[in-house]
Amino acid sequence: MAITAHGGQLINRFRSDDDLDSIKTEIIIDLFTLFDLECLAIGAFSPLKGFMTEQDYQSVIHRMRLHNGLLWPIPITLSISKDDVPNVLSSEKVKLVYDQTVFGVMEVSDVFEADLPKEAELVYGTTDLSHPGVKRLFKESPIYVGGNITMVKRPPRIIDEKYYVDPIDTRMELDRRNWRRIVGFQTRNPIHRAHEYIQKSALESMDGLFIHPLVGETKQDDLPPAIRMKSYEVLVNQFYSKNHTILQAYPANMRYAGPREAVFHAIVRQNYGCTHFIVGRDHAGVGDYYGTYDSQKIFEQLHPDDLEIKPLFFEHSFYCKKCQTVASIKTCPHEMEDRLVLSGTKVREMLRKGIFPPSEFSRQEVIEILINGLTEEGQSNG
Repeated sequence: MAITAHGGQLINRFRSDDDLDSIKTEIIIDLFTLFDLECLAIGAFSPLKGFMTEQDYQSVIHRMRLHNGLLWPIPITLSISKDDVPNVLSSEKVKLVYDQTVFGVMEVSDVFEADLPKEAELVYGTTDLSHPGVKRLFKESPIYVGGNITMVKRPPRIIDEKYYVDPIDTRMELDRRNWRRIVGFQTRNPIHRAHEYIQKSALESMDGLFIHPLVGETKQDDLPPAIRMKSYEVLVNQFYSKNHTILQAYPANMRYAGPREAVFHAIVRQNYGCTHFIVGRDHAGVGDYYGTYDSQKIFEQLHPDDLEIKPLFFEHSFYCKKCQTVASIKTCPHEMEDRLVLSGTKVREMLRKGIFPPSEFSRQEVIEILINGLTEEGQSNG
């Protein structure tokens, strides 16, 4: 494998034989934290070995760097209630419990109080509660506990287990295929024709394409991961080269942090073995909180040695009726009225109403999977 993990070493903090009986203090964690715990344990968040101490946290929110100077744009923290503070402070280790099950152990290094409005402003660029990342942040206690973790049990799966592949195993598969130039693609949405155009354009100069959809927590109106994965599966099986494409799940949460999260997503894909990473229009954005290409511009502000993985920037793509193909503003000379552009929000509304978006926007095989899945979900919830 030609590319190293971020920071030089791929972390592994999973150990199922950890001694739990001697640890008396428990911290109840939510599903969001459980997904972060797994990403820490499998090395997706390398070089982090646990939830951030105050020293790293302050450095990350203010400088986008760990205390040692290594690039890191997103704080990975564990919030606890004020009632838990005395027990945690008196404990060297604590058990991390979700749904009455112990999933991990944490070595307590630090307990500190965060300035949540300051964190929101620096990380998300806003304190507006309409922003889903800010809304989640402000629901948390400002008391954070930092320290190294060990995971002892995997989280419950919401999609087929075969899609959950740890970075070390992904790297082995890339080596087995003898791929040296691998481009990663992050998504939390169904893949439409513009995405397909971008992916296949990038693949032309690569050995392989790594489609890596996020399957952790997302905002309420995003499509469920189980439904999305079925749509990815039918698309890849029918329209992508199996010799040059890998589809796996990224077991993490969406933070909607725009530019900072774009850099974060690139770091994670480097840890999985990618050498290049697609950054498109408004990557990891939401609403109108970020400029259209802010998530590309942030990479230009980094030092050349900050990242080994290389970003690939793409313009906004669309279907042009006159070109009769998917194009971008770089390749299409025609006017806006000739271009078919649908927002993700609009498409989600159409799908939930059982309305088929135009075939020029998305392959009908994909739309059928999505509409059928949403219909079944609605019936089960009804």
